[in-house]
Amino acid sequence: MSRSTEPPVVLITGANRGLGRALAQSFATAGATVLAACRDPASATFAPGQGAIRPLPLDAGNPDSIAALALALAGQPVDILVNNAGIRGAMGGIDTLEPGDFGAVMAVNALGPLLLTRALRPNLLAGRRRVVAMISSSSGSMTEGLDPDGDYAYRASKAALNVMTLKLGYDFPDLTCLLFHPGWVRTEMGGPEATVDADTAANGLTRLILAARPQDSGTFRRWNGDPMGW
Repeated sequence: MSRSTEPPVVLITGANRGLGRALAQSFATAGATVLAACRDPASATFAPGQGAIRPLPLDAGNPDSIAALALALAGQPVDILVNNAGIRGAMGGIDTLEPGDFGAVMAVNALGPLLLTRALRPNLLAGRRRVVAMISSSSGSMTEGLDPDGDYAYRASKAALNVMTLKLGYDFPDLTCLLFHPGWVRTEMGGPEATVDADTAANGLTRLILAARPQDSGTFRRWNGDPMGW
């Protein structure tokens, strides 16, 4: 895989708000061309002077929407894919767990990234960097993911994402597949008491992703570069 000083093309899902929006702005500030995929591109507003950011429609939990995005991007090289879109789902614990909610969370947080990576693999292979970055969570860690929150679906979805990312890296050594815990981020999902602001997390993740090498494939790290326990 050749690397180039040319600005990379970066596709980010869930890019209209929260961490996804901060990631889009961070990559654009670093000089990347950003494809900002989100459910409602019309709602995706970015700060002036943020470089080339192109909003695109994507419902990350809908296979038809994923296929439509891949068709729209046919022949377009993509250097870096950041699978960031995610939902929390119900948090009431095992007694109130609903199968429909559990399935919806798994569809967006686990199956969606897998299907999108598969659909865009030709685009990634046409790119120069061939990096797939999955925004996971400490909630998906077997060693660090236990606390009183009752979000069974969210934890299961992130654990599934972790093992699927390892499997993708094993099956496709031409891709550099990375996992990241962004921290407890102050967003609509993370809430106002979270300890890391979105811009700080995004800037740290951007640096790590842009610096990624093939030998980093299969690693799980925090936004600041520290290793995460599995």
